[in-house]
Amino acid sequence: MVQDQVEGAAQQVVGKVQDAVGALTGDEAVQAEGKARQAFGNFQQSYGQTVDNVRLAVASQPIQGVLIATAVGFVLGVLWNRDR
Repeated sequence: MVQDQVEGAAQQVVGKVQDAVGALTGDEAVQAEGKARQAFGNFQQSYGQTVDNVRLAVASQPIQGVLIATAVGFVLGVLWNRDR
């Protein structure tokens, strides 16, 4: 969804700033938090784009959209449970 994409982009920017400030001041904790925030922002932005793509696919071709949504859900479920 667009909100996730915007928030993800904002998280990436804030993370880059934190990373740079941490590097300039030598504060590894701030730098690590910045890198983590960038990664989360990237994930959130990708999630929003995926949700939008699935929504468009379902709206334009309902049967194929349902199959795509099911496949995406399955893959996300496998990835989520693989780390546990």
